[in-house]
Amino acid sequence: MPKKVVPEAERRRRRPTRQGTVLSEGLIVRTALRMLHEHGAAGLTARRLGAALGADPSTLYRYFAGLDGLTRAIGEELMGRALDSWTPTGKWRADLRALGLAIHASYLAHPHAALLTASRVTGRPREIAVDETILGILRGAGFDDADAVGVYHAFIDLTLAFAALDAGALAIKDEDREADEEVWTSTYARLPAETHPHIAATAHLLADRMNLSAYPVVLDTLLGQAEARLAGGSSARRTRPGEPCAASGGPRTDEAVRYGRSPAQ
Repeated sequence: MPKKVVPEAERRRRRPTRQGTVLSEGLIVRTALRMLHEHGAAGLTARRLGAALGADPSTLYRYFAGLDGLTRAIGEELMGRALDSWTPTGKWRADLRALGLAIHASYLAHPHAALLTASRVTGRPREIAVDETILGILRGAGFDDADAVGVYHAFIDLTLAFAALDAGALAIKDEDREADEEVWTSTYARLPAETHPHIAATAHLLADRMNLSAYPVVLDTLLGQAEARLAGGSSARRTRPGEPCAASGGPRTDEAVRYGRSPAQ
């Protein structure tokens, strides 16, 4: 049976650690984020975390239900940072777009943490606050409950899927990522039109676009579909949430998030 996690008020150390700090859940999460940035997922162990904190490794288990509990708390921290950086305007589509970009950016600031947490459901307060905010925006815009849940589902899965995909490019070594990026100019751009006419015709465009994240473009497509569905009212003939809609798409955007190493925060 897993050891019971002690409530925050009861587990706070009364004495500083060897490094002169007082442990807290927030300090442990921030230290874990730094370790992930410096060493990757393989470098995050209870022993190493304890050494970084100047505390016995067993201390971790007073705050979290093992490393899995810490992983959930890290995901919660990334969601919370996204919400803190976001400012609503009262315009539902603009607000959802800004919140999606904020979540995406928060995860990409910590790519190794993103890979660990993007597929997890934490059930913790900050994550719940993000979900409540998204559903509130959609219901406030006039979506019925079924459509609000459908758009929410597509929106959050799209955002976290791109966060994981784009974080994967950031998590590899710089030289490996740069080699991957150069393939579009070193290989694709040199394919002959006689054997690869379509690639040859679009090679210059591929080189410009394929090292960028497609998330903003796909996000706008989703929001355009949702906006068209909302404008269509409650007709039984309209496309259900999450299904393709030939008339949807919304305005195309040229904004893109470029892959790039972000400093640990």
